[in-house]
Amino acid sequence: MAYYAGVDLGATNLRAVVADEEGTVIGSDRRPTPQGPTGIDVTEGVLSTLRAACEHADVDPARIRAAGVGSIGPLDLAAGAIVDPANLPDGVDRVPITGPVDQLTGGDEVYLHNDADAGAIGERFYSDRNPDDMVYLTISTGIGAGVAVDGSVLSGWDGNAGEVGHMTLDPQGRMTCGCGKDGHWEAYCSGEAIPEFARLLHEEDVAWSATGAAPEDAAGMETDLPLADPEFSAADVFDHAGEDAFADYVIGQLAHWNTMGVANIVHAYAPLVISIGGAVALNNEELVVGPIREGLEEMVMTNLPEVRLTEFGDDVVVRGALASALTGGTGDRRRMRR
Repeated sequence: MAYYAGVDLGATNLRAVVADEEGTVIGSDRRPTPQGPTGIDVTEGVLSTLRAACEHADVDPARIRAAGVGSIGPLDLAAGAIVDPANLPDGVDRVPITGPVDQLTGGDEVYLHNDADAGAIGERFYSDRNPDDMVYLTISTGIGAGVAVDGSVLSGWDGNAGEVGHMTLDPQGRMTCGCGKDGHWEAYCSGEAIPEFARLLHEEDVAWSATGAAPEDAAGMETDLPLADPEFSAADVFDHAGEDAFADYVIGQLAHWNTMGVANIVHAYAPLVISIGGAVALNNEELVVGPIREGLEEMVMTNLPEVRLTEFGDDVVVRGALASALTGGTGDRRRMRR
């Protein structure tokens, strides 16, 4: 019997699954993503997670016929590696993927995708409805999109199509993205960025209040958010929703930027469906997805897509990576291999 594997390499967590030739998952593993100190440490984390999933399935890794990997970027598809990932420490400058996974497994087929592309493959492969024009948007540690147009998931020549989190939304560039560029969507609304954005908004509120020029919804608000705590996180902001006026103000600003980003996606790709995943969205549907859905009409001049939370939770990327392995990298159900 042939076996197949899928790997989800995120900035925060690593996941791997092993399935039989029918696509039934028989083994899995999950663990934190190594934060360096080098890219090889991240590679070793991928291999360890895949070995553990194989052990759980009682399958020798050498019997894996094909593997799919959905990974944070940017990617160098020709080299089968990640290059200078924005959401890992600076010492992690290059992470080899396809070569080491190929050496671990028995097959010579390793399909590397941007993680959001893998999410789009997963959405299309497993959904009852399988639109030819759709987007899988992840709002998590980072922000990215997998885009399907006319039935094909767009990867780009280097694997980096759909890096919508690095669209410039703020021409003032008040926040710097993890990639080092200013004003990117990801610099404001990703899980990694929200705490710093909240601190910036609070500093602006204090400064505005001193001059009497603050917006009415922000002027001089006291807050119980632990802004000075090094452990202050995006979860703290959402946990204070409805109880802290400043937290509500921050969430309102996030909704504005997120809706603007999604409107750009709609105008660029004309999707019928936008399926949203990632930890920030999955854990805060009413505060993240709901406002996007409600505010989109004011920003979009073309047809409005259905905006929904992914039905596959945080499994969507690893399932998409597995679907890629099962179908020769395409995610097309008609090409399931036996």
